[in-house]
Amino acid sequence: MFQWLKSPVLWGILLILAGVLFLIQELSGIQLGSIFWGVMLILGGALFLIYYASHPVQWWAIIPGVALIGIGLSQLLGVLYQPLEDAVGGLLVLGSIGAGFFGLYWKDRRMWWAIIPAGVLFTLGMVSALENILPEPASNGFFFVGLGLTFALLAWLPTPAGKMTWAWIPALVLVVIGLFIIAAAEQMLVYVGPLLIILAGLFLIIRTLATRRSGS
Repeated sequence: MFQWLKSPVLWGILLILAGVLFLIQELSGIQLGSIFWGVMLILGGALFLIYYASHPVQWWAIIPGVALIGIGLSQLLGVLYQPLEDAVGGLLVLGSIGAGFFGLYWKDRRMWWAIIPAGVLFTLGMVSALENILPEPASNGFFFVGLGLTFALLAWLPTPAGKMTWAWIPALVLVVIGLFIIAAAEQMLVYVGPLLIILAGLFLIIRTLATRRSGS
């Protein structure tokens, strides 16, 4: 399927294009080289996903596929608007990898373990974004809340072995610890109420989706 990737002509053209772009970058100051590598990373990720689509058994290809796309998008975002990339670049990269792990579970319920790295990566991405706007104690609290929500998701989503009800214990403990850390930051007390409302909303959404998924 990918025999054309072995063509020396193709790689020769890509090398020439890369050289021209880097030369223009040196002469003009425009970050064309960064754009080139961003696009190449996205195309590389797309190739992994295409390979997975044609070989569903090779589920491992999902992870490098979404990771490369996330890194490529972050690279392009840095060229377009660096302050935005500084704020959400980590979330974009880690979140895309987390989405890949969650895709493994969505493909095969036997891979329920993938929910844990998915949730951890999403949480780390969110914390990296929140660190730019919140004090460190509060962002640490959100880290524990995110981990708790990961275990709550694991408890609700169906698996071939049934519901992972044991996951409610670490979920509750981690969320409570996180809320205490957030509340300990005096300037964050005003956010605890809205956060609880958001958690309740997420709980309802996850329960509804899990019920529909298990019934289908």
